Amino acid sequence: MLLVAVGLALFPPGSVPAAEPPDVAALRSGTNYIATPVFSAAEDAALLELFAGLRVADVCDGMDAVGLPNRGLMSPDIHPLWRDTERFTHRFVGIAVTARYVPTQQPHPGQVPVEAYDRWAGEWYNRRSPEPFVPLLRPGTALVIEDAPDSDVGSIGSNNIMAWKLRGCVGVVTSATARDTDEIITEKIPLYFKHPGRVIRPGRNEIESVNRPVVVGGVTVIPGDVVVADGDGVIVVPRARAADVARYARKILEGDKTARRGLYERLGLPPDDSVR
Repeated sequence: MLLVAVGLALFPPGSVPAAEPPDVAALRSGTNYIATPVFSAAEDAALLELFAGLRVADVCDGMDAVGLPNRGLMSPDIHPLWRDTERFTHRFVGIAVTARYVPTQQPHPGQVPVEAYDRWAGEWYNRRSPEPFVPLLRPGTALVIEDAPDSDVGSIGSNNIMAWKLRGCVGVVTSATARDTDEIITEKIPLYFKHPGRVIRPGRNEIESVNRPVVVGGVTVIPGDVVVADGDGVIVVPRARAADVARYARKILEGDKTARRGLYERLGLPPDDSVR
């Protein structure tokens, strides 16, 4: 009774609560606070040239040198699906485009006729879990996907990852899973993930945002950041410090190659791509 009395005192019969101030209304409808920077393809290409051939270890040293120790290095849980230890084609350096999928609250249709199931699944792909990031992919893109945690869902498969590559995507990093892993290994498309996923998106996840900050492997990735991936894992370099990181990392790489070339000669080993 006391709560009812208080409510009547605040809003007497026949009265209407005042509308919320504009700033509160905007917050209630959802507000983003981290801006998404926009860069031209030419700006991306110039930055990627600075990072060409750099390894995760070199970039880690570069991050230390510019005052960002222990930043940007993803958990070892995020690892390469496959490795090429002759030509190192599993490695990549790219500019982040991001997407975030979240677990759905929507129900599965249950046991229905196959035709009805196909309609439901197709509608899900089209409206709830599409790939609206595809038009953003261009040469040098690293696609970074935060996906529904702890879900067995194959948002990435042997078909769509090839379509992404066709648009210029150089590698894919996800916080979760991928399916068709045998085929992706055969296709030799760089993929860094947590573990295989077997099932499809419908009934499991929904797209939440595109080209907004995501968190993968414990690291915040902002669109436009530089992503470097190799057998040691994945590191993300903040765009604002990327050029300085690359310059120091280049010094580390060239010094390492010079030293190892000398050791190769003394050991009688033929040179390979890691020292050329």
